Parts: sequence; structure tokens; C-alpha cells
Amino acid sequence: MTKWKIDESHSEIGFKVKHLMITNVSGYFTRFTGNMLTSSDDFHDATISFEAAADSIDTQNRQRDEHLRNGEFFDAANHPKISFVSKKVKKVDDEQYKLLGELTIKGETHPIELDVVHAGTTVDPYGQTKAGFALKGRLHRADYGLRWNATTEAGGIVLSDEVKLNMEVQLIKEA
Repeated sequence: MTKWKIDESHSEIGFKVKHLMITNVSGYFTRFTGNMLTSSDDFHDATISFEAAADSIDTQNRQRDEHLRNGEFFDAANHPKISFVSKKVKKVDDEQYKLLGELTIKGETHPIELDVVHAGTTVDPYGQTKAGFALKGRLHRADYGLRWNATTEAGGIVLSDEVKLNMEVQLIKEA
């Protein structure tokens, strides 16, 4: 088995949520770890585990980030980790995969499917083998207990229930 780990300095774990149903607000988790085990060169048999620190959320707005960390959203003090464990990898073609797994947020675990594009494998200038992946998916935040919302004066909702996930992940092959 070959073990790979996330290169945090060359990876992004991001999301987008509709605000006022007219624009998307983006955010990231800035502290995370992840591992992949595989015995194949094409990753079709990979098993993956991932954790992000809930309190590392960053939307570039301090007041909003504090609100997201509190009990109305992530409740980071009581649920410090967001985790993902893979269940199956489906190879679609040489570059595209479907990654099925279980995502846990705020103590709620639900299945999720992610679209994955393998951008390639290369050796960096320091002799480390690296593999790059782009992952996309969607979830409904209410499924995970992230139910806070408000209405506008006109009766519209402030936040969409759907969250779009966008991740760029670079893995390092461990010796």
C-alpha cells in the first residue's frame, strides 16, 4: 500500500453559499489534514480520510466567521472537527472519478458524493512525488444541523440551504 498525505500549503478546502439569493459568499477552512491509501497507480482503490478544524473557517469577515463558529452554525467549541471517510471510489475515465463517503459536521453524518478530477502526478524540484485533484460537491447544510437563517424585509431568505464544495488538493507520496 502507498500512503499519501495532503500538502496543506498547496491545497484549498473551500465552499460557496448563496447570500440573499443573488450572490455567492466564499469561505475556506485553513487547518486540515488528510490521508489516502492505495495500491494502484490510478487511485481506483483508494481509501481516504480527511479532517478540518471547524474553528479555522475563514470568509474574510471576522464578525461572520465568529457567527459561523458559534452554536447557530458549526458549534466549533463542542464539535471541533469536520470529517470525511471514503466508502468507494468509482473510476469514470482516466481523469474523472466519483468519490462516495460519509461527511460528519456538528455530530451529524450523511453520505456524500464528490466529483473528482485527477489533474496528474509529478515529481517536484525536491524529489517528492505529488498528485493533484480537484473535487466538487454539494450538500444541504440543514442536514448537518446548520439551520440558522433569516428573512429579508421583502420576505426573501438570507442564506441558501445548498452549499457548493470546491477543493483543490495536492497530495504528497510518503516514502
